[in-house]
Amino acid sequence: MAFRIVKLSPNLVRMMSTNATKVGFIGLGQMGNRMATNLMNKGYKLNVYDISAEACDVMKSKGAEVYKTTQELAKNSEFVVTMLPNNDIVKNTYEDMIKDGVNNNTMFIDSSTVDPAVSQYVQQIVKSAGASFVDAPVSGGVMGAQNATLTFMVGGTPEEFEKVKDFLGGMGRKITHCGTYGMGEAAKICNNMMLAISMIGTAETMNLAIRLGLDPKVFNEIINVSTGRTWASEVNNPVPGLSPGTPPSNDYKGGFSTALITKDLGLASSVATASNSPILLGGLAHNVYRLLCTHDLGNKDFSVVYDFIKKQTEKK
Repeated sequence: MAFRIVKLSPNLVRMMSTNATKVGFIGLGQMGNRMATNLMNKGYKLNVYDISAEACDVMKSKGAEVYKTTQELAKNSEFVVTMLPNNDIVKNTYEDMIKDGVNNNTMFIDSSTVDPAVSQYVQQIVKSAGASFVDAPVSGGVMGAQNATLTFMVGGTPEEFEKVKDFLGGMGRKITHCGTYGMGEAAKICNNMMLAISMIGTAETMNLAIRLGLDPKVFNEIINVSTGRTWASEVNNPVPGLSPGTPPSNDYKGGFSTALITKDLGLASSVATASNSPILLGGLAHNVYRLLCTHDLGNKDFSVVYDFIKKQTEKK
């Protein structure tokens, strides 16, 4: 008897080995589309929604089902992940999504970066509707979303954390339970404040070193084996050419936008005021990025702060 070897298409392989779990994904921007794609690659069936028809079409071409309303998406999904820009959009999305009821077994996961109070509010209305919710913001940027190496900071009960841990592992490498509702957001806001401060510090330091005559590549190698090492110097150095394949080496396109880091620093300022916590450098960083936004740099990666500083010093 003769046997013939048949090569199966990647899509067919996914269908044959699929985890039958249906996942709804709302928000298909720079981060969301990559996170959703990784879930599809893990064999999940994806239901997607975004206000951008183009973003939906891209996911549809990969095999996702596009929904016209968040209500229908939620009713046909066992997990629903939201990745949205700000407090108001998150609140409005959840209020609209659950207004006609939800399935009791649906787990809602918000990976947006918002005020912890927003997460606590959303958890209450989702629980009142009969379903479950955790906040699970991420760190790792576009590259982490692309490579499924994100860090997830989860706020919820221990039981809820266990329910989402393996699922989130389809999009990330490190999944940490931070405490009750809103504590994932608290961790993310504090982390992003540190990120903003360190990026400005790296930008100022690199600019000074170059103006003193140091070779930027040599000096960056010194930083990265010394006490000055940061994520900004090692992974996303703001000087073009030092970190190939990153936004600074691509005219600061893509990545984590200046507008978003400014928004996150605004959140840090708000929660710092509410908790009577001084954030001297956090406040200064907020002002720096607000200034960049007034110079039409809001859509550039936040490492563009180096280019801004460099041009300011060149004028003098």
